[in-house]
Amino acid sequence: MYAYGGRRTRAERDAATVEIGYALVSAAFAAAVLFGSVAGPALLFDLPDLLSEVLLRSGTAVAPVVFMARVISVLVRFRQTAQPNQPGRTNPDS
Repeated sequence: MYAYGGRRTRAERDAATVEIGYALVSAAFAAAVLFGSVAGPALLFDLPDLLSEVLLRSGTAVAPVVFMARVISVLVRFRQTAQPNQPGRTNPDS
């Protein structure tokens, strides 16, 4: 993002902000879907107490892991994305 240690442009800051927002929203959605699919049966049906407790604890334990994994994967992928060359400027890799 930084070109030779210089400041980021407004567009680069905006792109980073949008990407962070996307990472958080998509991670929250993924964690909620996973929690609902694991712990949902315990909340909807009259299951034995032990099974209900296991499902609720499993959903509560796995959802934050999925949230963090999604956020990290989206932000790492954004950081590794090659920025297109700008016309009229020399390519620093050449």
